[in-house]
Amino acid sequence: MSQTHNTLPPRLQAIIDQRQQHLLKQGLKGLEKESLRITANGDIAQTPHPVGLGSALTHPSITTDYSESLLEFITPPFADIKETLGHMHQIHQYVYTHLGDEMLLGTSMPCGLHDDLSVPIADYGSSNIGKMKHAYRVGLWHRYGRTMQAIAGIHYNYSVPDGLWPLLHRLSGRYIDLNSFISEAYFGLIRNFQRQGWLILYLFGASPAICKTFFNSRPQLLDEFEEFDPHTVYHPYATSLRMSDIGYKSKNQAGLRIDYNSLQGYVDSLSAAINTPYPEYEAIGVKVDGEYRQLNANLLQIENEFYSTMRPKQIAQSGEKPTLALKRRGVLYVEMRSLDLNIFNPIGIEESTARFIEAFLLTCLLHDSPAQEAGEFAINNSNQLLVANQGRKPGLMLNRDGEAVSLQDWASQILAHMQPICALLDQESIDKPYQMALEQQLLVVKNPSLTPSARVLACMQANTQEFGCFATQTSALHKQYFNAQCLPGVARQKFTQMAETSIRKQQAIEASDTLSFDDFLSNYFSQT
Repeated sequence: MSQTHNTLPPRLQAIIDQRQQHLLKQGLKGLEKESLRITANGDIAQTPHPVGLGSALTHPSITTDYSESLLEFITPPFADIKETLGHMHQIHQYVYTHLGDEMLLGTSMPCGLHDDLSVPIADYGSSNIGKMKHAYRVGLWHRYGRTMQAIAGIHYNYSVPDGLWPLLHRLSGRYIDLNSFISEAYFGLIRNFQRQGWLILYLFGASPAICKTFFNSRPQLLDEFEEFDPHTVYHPYATSLRMSDIGYKSKNQAGLRIDYNSLQGYVDSLSAAINTPYPEYEAIGVKVDGEYRQLNANLLQIENEFYSTMRPKQIAQSGEKPTLALKRRGVLYVEMRSLDLNIFNPIGIEESTARFIEAFLLTCLLHDSPAQEAGEFAINNSNQLLVANQGRKPGLMLNRDGEAVSLQDWASQILAHMQPICALLDQESIDKPYQMALEQQLLVVKNPSLTPSARVLACMQANTQEFGCFATQTSALHKQYFNAQCLPGVARQKFTQMAETSIRKQQAIEASDTLSFDDFLSNYFSQT
């Protein structure tokens, strides 16, 4: 798996030649984790967002995603992934002190859904921004149904070390300003991730089976699966059904061609989708009998509706459109969105997984990344769907640059490219955690039975459990784990203050609104 000196990518070799490899370690890592609140018997919770957790509109660390029952936990970014994971752990500890008899579902795919309406849409209060967030979610319901929106995952936010950029800029010899160079390099990272990101689904996908209740509002889709037991369907070799066509991906957006070859191209193509009317959505109506059914009748209501495995991100100011934030200030970090919850870990992600992903993203950055050609989107999408639905199938072949290659061979080559970066990240470290994480995944490439998806099915089979029972019982063990630990007083006080402050902030926003909601929306969408 080792590489010789002259096979290193030029960017990495130059960093080593300049003796600046220590800079690689300083990238910032943050996590966003969604978790569905469920009852003791596994049904989706119908209760409102717990008051003790603060305001879902303004709390920086504890909010909701699509549903009032779908909690989202957000860590600040840290250079040390142990701090990131430690913060996520503390959020869980605090949240569990306010859940009563409820618990957090440890799987990405939901169970305990009775019908589409059993997924309560998140409420953010009476402010214009709160109404907009709610109306956007009502629009998602009318467009895609609520059930799909109850799926949970982990988003991995990564910011390339600040100190690395001036060096890479100088080494490039490019006569463009540093900010433009940074955005350009981030898009190179994204394009490489789109080509190779199927690897994340194979290595860490943990959603090979689904409760039949997930299909109560779309029973015709059950025919696409095999029956695991009377209550569960699956694909025998699936890795991440969350990332298949029935989950996170959206068939309605299959025709969108978002440009990842430049920041300007990305902003323009995404903006065009937000401003292009779509007849199917026009038929739904926008404001009907005084109530908003969606924010508009265009291909996308807002940027967040575009379902992508990785997003370029910039922190938006209050009320600022994400595309404008990118256009004005460039790319600040990337958000990787293809990670399933790991049911075998109480916080949903292992430290070794987080380290592997950091090294993988650095590899995507430091290797050449040619512009995306016309047919490449379809190839990347096909590879992802193949791995999502049958990634553990013996002899599975993927499409690399128009040629068939086995998943195992391609994966092994990607891991070989990661090896020198892991070695550099481990410099001055006695236990070599990045190389250990890499070696662990090399074993998983060689032996598909070690994948989380295979382990989920093996546990269900060994215990003769349907998916819903397995998910609920394992989630109950996670609850016991957190309830058995005492959150340190300083941390508890910090989270309590954050909750109280967030409630005051929401009240202040609601009190300061002067525009009608119609005028607020008009102003928002007219930003240029």
